[in-house]
Amino acid sequence: MDAKMMFIDGQWVAAVSGETLEVINPATSEQVGVVSFGDGRDAAKAIDAAHQAFRTWSKATARERSKYLYNLYELVRQDRDNLAGIISAEMGKPLREAKGEVLGAADNFMWYAEEAKRVYGETIPSSLPNKRIMVIHQPVGVVAAITPWNFPVNMVARKIAPALAAGCTVVLKPAESTPLSAIRLFELIEQAGFPKGVVNLVIGHPESVGQEFMENTKVRKIAFTGSTRVGKLLMEGAAKHVKRVSMELGGHAPFIIFDDANLDAAVEGLFESKYRTSGQMCICTNRLYVHESVLDSCTEKLVERLKRSKIGDGRNKDTEIGPLVNEKGLSKVLDHIQDAKDKGGYIVYGGNRLTEGEYANGFYVEPTVIVNITNEMKIYNEETFGPVVPIIPFKDEDEVIELANDSNYGLAAYVYTQNNSRCFRMAESLEYGIVGINDGAPTQTQAPFGGFKESGIGREGGYYAMEGFLETKFVSFGV
Repeated sequence: MDAKMMFIDGQWVAAVSGETLEVINPATSEQVGVVSFGDGRDAAKAIDAAHQAFRTWSKATARERSKYLYNLYELVRQDRDNLAGIISAEMGKPLREAKGEVLGAADNFMWYAEEAKRVYGETIPSSLPNKRIMVIHQPVGVVAAITPWNFPVNMVARKIAPALAAGCTVVLKPAESTPLSAIRLFELIEQAGFPKGVVNLVIGHPESVGQEFMENTKVRKIAFTGSTRVGKLLMEGAAKHVKRVSMELGGHAPFIIFDDANLDAAVEGLFESKYRTSGQMCICTNRLYVHESVLDSCTEKLVERLKRSKIGDGRNKDTEIGPLVNEKGLSKVLDHIQDAKDKGGYIVYGGNRLTEGEYANGFYVEPTVIVNITNEMKIYNEETFGPVVPIIPFKDEDEVIELANDSNYGLAAYVYTQNNSRCFRMAESLEYGIVGINDGAPTQTQAPFGGFKESGIGREGGYYAMEGFLETKFVSFGV
């Protein structure tokens, strides 16, 4: 199998080292591709290309930049089935979810094709009669984007679309687990006709490429989605050159079900939040708080829903829950389950690795529900990144707000209640950047996405994302 290459300065090139990397399907452990695997030297070449291209791309009119993004929107939308198949093959996501992800990525390219034309400036009344004040916005410069494996197309789109719309040029490093979908997206970027050097793809060793991103002074911003641990390291490195950063980091989302909630709707919302992408989402539920008066009935409904779910290879059309991405991810989930059991947790449903028949060669774990949870357990404090729900009862609103906010993370939170006043109180009281009120999937292209506390800095989505790729310049005119 020939290795697929990186895209630098408008050319498909092999890594300087000649090294390659195998891509493995987590459902079957079969090889689904080979890619060229580079390092900081390849990143440096891509940064040089982006720096050179910035001189002309930043001066292109908004309508010119918009045209390329519209072209890319059409190409991605038309290629959705192919892209979805690649996503499913390299990270296990069910096809239905993968197609939704691709359409979401296309929507980002369309949205920012339009947003490119709305980078407005302003004039401000001067305090002096012989001066005039003008404020303009200009692109930051070369952006180094680092994206994760759980949404390997949409996360790329969410970073590069606003950057390109703002007039920045980009060097992208996708996750090493999912390079094939990024390569396919860059084939579409090439078809869309973007000038050479405007968008570059480097697949390689995270430490080496990341070091080049931090140390190269031609990079003016780092845009990252991933773990809080790595985000802190990138922020520390970026601080040496006062680079801009935007960080979408870890989460530990509470999902709160009150006694007046529509339990059927709440369980479906929970399934969407927790078990989509096999629980491998930064905004997925990590702690389920249920009012004690509906604890038993809610638990029963959740178990019934899980019994109906189909677990399997994401490429099978009826699959709802696919495998975990790799052995490391599986080991972490099983460790959280065992730790909970060791500390008094009781498994209501699931709790085991699946190893028989079609599951023999994959990284599968049963969707799991655990009760008798204490705050000493790993699952209560750490991001599990798997299809496991710990259920914690509560008595009243004030108590559950305190419990929900007791975390270093602040990305997403969920509340199910039919009390309108409570809806507003909870929305305002929860220390999270995203709050779903009777909504288990609170994400849209035009809305701001990001977190409080150690869950990140900055926002993606809507015009909020554009702000992170623009410098604000004050011009004073003497008249």
